[in-house]
Amino acid sequence: MIKFNSAPSYFWLNAWVLANIIELATQRFCDKYVDFKIDPGHRLYDQMTQAARSIRANIAEGSGRHETSLETEMRLTDVARASSHELMGDFINFMMRHSLTAWPSDDKRFLSVINLRFDKPEYGTNFIQDAMSHISRQMSRFDCFLVRGTSSDAANCLVTLCLKENAMLTSMLVAQLKDFKAQGGFAENLTQERLDSRREQATVEGAPRCPQCGKPMLRRTIQRGSRQGQQFWGCSDYPKCNGTRNN
Repeated sequence: MIKFNSAPSYFWLNAWVLANIIELATQRFCDKYVDFKIDPGHRLYDQMTQAARSIRANIAEGSGRHETSLETEMRLTDVARASSHELMGDFINFMMRHSLTAWPSDDKRFLSVINLRFDKPEYGTNFIQDAMSHISRQMSRFDCFLVRGTSSDAANCLVTLCLKENAMLTSMLVAQLKDFKAQGGFAENLTQERLDSRREQATVEGAPRCPQCGKPMLRRTIQRGSRQGQQFWGCSDYPKCNGTRNN
């Protein structure tokens, strides 16, 4: 019997918690305000709810790739950030379409949302239920805008939450880039180890030296064009060096 004793690492990320809040609030907003009159084909509804889902899903998937490929993790985090920007644009468009006023950056409502700090989650063995309860508790702190407020309150709150999410994801990207520069990821390091092994083998087997940098060369195969399938010698330090020799 398989036992799960701990929550996935991304459950602890405030960015993931906030992404769930944005997704749930967007679904509620669209159910209430994106009606047939402004969205007869239901396309806007789908685009907004899918963008909200993309934020949450890509944070989770990116975190899951942390141990195998930091490059993929960064790419997925950036997709989440792009989806947050896309969704924010849809809410801004909704406000403009309905002649609603945006909260100024010094408005107490804007400041109360942007500066709110989430509680630290507490997860036990029933971590899925614990996570659901934690997300619901944090989301309830915005009920004055998202549930009891007007469409303007809800739209403004969601724009502010997207700004908050964007800042969190940008900070995550900076940290991920720092880790990538320092150590790479499993997939990147595996590729480097494979290349190092090929270089060592080329040296043992007496492969020719690169005419440009003097490093051992590797036998490569042309992948495209009229000479596809033909082999040649390429520098093992490619792409830093593009030295070649005919086979």
